[in-house]
Amino acid sequence: MLDIGGDNLFVLEFGDILHYYTPYTATLFLVAVIFTGLVIASRPEKQVDIAFGGDAYYAKETTLSEMRFRRFMAIACGLATMGAMGSGDLFNFTLFASLVGIANIGIVAAVKSRHVLDAAYEYGIVAMVATLPLFGGAALILATTGTLSIPALAAGGFAVPLVGKAFLALGVIGEGMAPFYAAKAEMFRAPGAPYVIMCSLSSLLIFLRVVEIVITI
Repeated sequence: MLDIGGDNLFVLEFGDILHYYTPYTATLFLVAVIFTGLVIASRPEKQVDIAFGGDAYYAKETTLSEMRFRRFMAIACGLATMGAMGSGDLFNFTLFASLVGIANIGIVAAVKSRHVLDAAYEYGIVAMVATLPLFGGAALILATTGTLSIPALAAGGFAVPLVGKAFLALGVIGEGMAPFYAAKAEMFRAPGAPYVIMCSLSSLLIFLRVVEIVITI
């Protein structure tokens, strides 16, 4: 199914490794670019907590060093997401996907909140375990077909194992999609809306890309 994402708009080859964009992946790439730009330009608001059963409320203070680190990790997450959108090599895609999971943890790692840090720790365990089927799926496909090139696999002539595709999808799902999404739900208590939203947006874009890859190959 060569045309599942549309005809190629751009192809950049590096030997056996290539980077390409179709109308589908180019759209996902532009979404990542736009939101990363918003993260760079935004000035996150202060988070306000309201005491349950009363009128008391207080604003959470976030230091400049914390916000600087989180902005950097959000930008790194956006860049990794952009790379995954155009990667034409399964191994590079898995690397970008795992980097997105690491960056998601980094986005909230500087927040001095017990609830947020506990959630980041739990999500980190899930993301770490998810790398096993993620890289395992790519390794299984390589061992079976002898190539990791998505266009080559899509061209036919290779018996891509179904379990390899399933492992790829499971690995990406473990990086932050349902039902494993619950592992990082508490991370949204962290202040700084644009940075926190990047956690979900990046996971969603990676999931949409792996669906296209699984269907294509």
